[in-house]
Amino acid sequence: MRRTLVRLGLAAVLAAALLGVAALLTWPRSTTPAVPVAARQPADVLAQRIARTQQQLRDVPGDWPTWAALGAAYLERARVTADPAYYPKAEQAARRSLALRADGNSDALVVLGALANARHDFPAARGHAEKALTVNDHDAEAYGVLADALTQLGDADGATRAVQRMLDLRPGLSAYARASYDLELHGRVSEAESLMRQALDNAVDPHDVAFCRAQLGDLAFGRGDLATAETEYGIALSADPATGTARHGMARIAAARGDLTGYPGLPPSMSSMVEYALLLKAAGRDAEAAAQLDLAAAADRLFTANGGTDRLATAELALAQGRPADAVTAARAEWAVRKHPDVADTLAWALHATGRNAEALPYARHAVAGGARPAVYSYHLGMIHLGLGQHGAARTELESALSTNPHFSPVDVPTARRALAGLPASGGPR
Repeated sequence: MRRTLVRLGLAAVLAAALLGVAALLTWPRSTTPAVPVAARQPADVLAQRIARTQQQLRDVPGDWPTWAALGAAYLERARVTADPAYYPKAEQAARRSLALRADGNSDALVVLGALANARHDFPAARGHAEKALTVNDHDAEAYGVLADALTQLGDADGATRAVQRMLDLRPGLSAYARASYDLELHGRVSEAESLMRQALDNAVDPHDVAFCRAQLGDLAFGRGDLATAETEYGIALSADPATGTARHGMARIAAARGDLTGYPGLPPSMSSMVEYALLLKAAGRDAEAAAQLDLAAAADRLFTANGGTDRLATAELALAQGRPADAVTAARAEWAVRKHPDVADTLAWALHATGRNAEALPYARHAVAGGARPAVYSYHLGMIHLGLGQHGAARTELESALSTNPHFSPVDVPTARRALAGLPASGGPR
């Protein structure tokens, strides 16, 4: 399952659209082919935009739309650099815009909503988006923020409606990307890929090409097609050598082939550091694994210090550190706020790690109830069934995991194969 789309958020769209430059949501848009764009090495266009915007505000400090644009640009900078230290700057700029123009300022509200999504305060993001839509109910960007928030809160029907409204108002890269993720969450992976290719057709800026190609790489990796994933990630890196999703994807492909050297030097995200730590631990490199987990904990503290809350990542870190009870606590707290499949899956796995398989099973089933069935969901569900002695159901899910993606985890794939090999031939109770 791709987790990056909410982190794409609307920041890239806003930073471009509000600044009035060639943007993801410009309409009508160029259909420049992706390959020539990808062949160029991108300049740091975003830094140039920020500098120009800052100069404009020095010249005209009361320019409230440009304050909102600066907030969006800072938010996009945070995404590109994986540095949450830009979040307070984004908030300050957006609130300055609102101070200058409190009424009718949907631009600033949308930035605050996108920022709340980035900080994982999804109820606040929903509130900002809804308030922006009371100002302008034809604001496609506001529907994008709303779709992201509702997706993460587990309101699948509401998210689909918001995505559809965005498509109706302004079809383009951002709308197609969100629609792609919405389809993936419903298990319609082939259609999700088709829409992501439509998004790619609308990509003009090299950063946008890189984003689309990286998402296509993630989809290919999710179905176990390492060759296609590697091709897509490679094109993404040709378009933007700094794109973190593609670099992480390449590291995962290398790890599936037994090579862990792709992880050092990745952008500092908690998920990649925890993933690397688990791989190091499986390889018997315990001291290095512990160091990675210390770095992940530091990243979690930095995210929190800049206004973020990511209890899901906290739960995953606790599991990696061998603290399953703490993982259950964090995952339960997240589940109380949002009913996203990733949260259900993590809570189920944390409960399984404490030996509470009967309690875990309903959450693991909830994770797949919407139609999405990535290999890791099936693996977790299968191991929970195994823990309950439900051998037939365990076999079904473990076989599903390995057929969906036989490379989904260098750590868990061997466990799944051993579990299958140990099951009785008859399958046993379901």
